Amino acid sequence: MANIIVNLIEAHIFREAEKGLEFLLLKRAVAEIYPGLWQMVSGKIKRGEKAYETALREIKEETGLAPKRFWTAPNVNSFYDSGKDYISLLPVFAALVERDSEIKISKEHSEFKWTKPADSKKLLAWPGQRKSIDIISEYYLKEKYFLDFVEIKLK
Repeated sequence: MANIIVNLIEAHIFREAEKGLEFLLLKRAVAEIYPGLWQMVSGKIKRGEKAYETALREIKEETGLAPKRFWTAPNVNSFYDSGKDYISLLPVFAALVERDSEIKISKEHSEFKWTKPADSKKLLAWPGQRKSIDIISEYYLKEKYFLDFVEIKLK
């Protein structure tokens, strides 16, 4: 029977633009797993680290950014690894950054771009990632009241 593990996170970085929201997408470097794939920030949870701490660490490491507001998205992504026979559950986070934030990508990525939600969804490979874009956009633009329940206060 397959095991269920939680050892990865996804963090969607977004900003307010003149005509709505824009999401930051990162392109995987050639030397990395899934080369050329567009994605959000992702990473492994270290021993003793809380999932949200991993998200904040990975955001800093992969983009140089520090969110001005930060939420746990009301969505958990998942995938099955047939080689290792496990189901992985990934907590999803949303990070709002300043519009003019300077991005410094890590060697894991070859480039980045800001995209409208619809364009983000065209570039992301997995349905759960596209669903997260919809959920974050909907909550931020139309259901702001509910964000109070899932916000992680930054120090």
